[in-house]
Amino acid sequence: MERIIKIVLPALPETLLMVLVASAFGILLGLPLAVLLYTSQKNGLRENQKLYRFLDGLINIFRSLPFIVLIFILTPITILIAKKRIGLGAAMVPLTFSAIPFLARLIEGNLNDVDPGIIEAAQAMGADNKTIEKVVLREALSPIIASVTMTIIALIGQSAIVGTIGGGGLGDVALRYGYQRNETDILWAACILIILIVQIVQLLGNYLTKKLDKKNK
Repeated sequence: MERIIKIVLPALPETLLMVLVASAFGILLGLPLAVLLYTSQKNGLRENQKLYRFLDGLINIFRSLPFIVLIFILTPITILIAKKRIGLGAAMVPLTFSAIPFLARLIEGNLNDVDPGIIEAAQAMGADNKTIEKVVLREALSPIIASVTMTIIALIGQSAIVGTIGGGGLGDVALRYGYQRNETDILWAACILIILIVQIVQLLGNYLTKKLDKKNK
């Protein structure tokens, strides 16, 4: 038990930090990207087919790559940003690049699901495009929270994979001690903590989604 505490628990804040940073940048960059996709699509508020096709293709490329492949492809960018190819800071780079297109695509779908009648009503009242964007975002807030929750859970799973590049965290502990050294107690302890984090994130996401959904109604 003492060995589990010494090895597994210190990895918990590393996992949380990786996921938190990647999620924050995913939202910060993924949300505007989703809005840009939504507004530039055919019959969008600012229709621009060339821009939409470029962004759509770029997102499809990043989402098509298995995460382990993305890690190695992004190595030059990781070194440029984190100044190293392994470690906690280096692990955050591919996690962030994975989160941005994933979340952007989900939120684009959330925005497209907003009732067109709401947009038409706003246009009839003389609202400009920026105001309409805010209205659409407000209407889609509940499903957006659900999409953010899904993204965070995906990042928790991917944070385990960055253990292959010495990224630290629970995945690294599970790989080095649980798998390579066959210490099953440490493997299970790391897995249980990962499951608990996912459950907490999902419960919190469900709570916020339902609360915002009731508020909108």
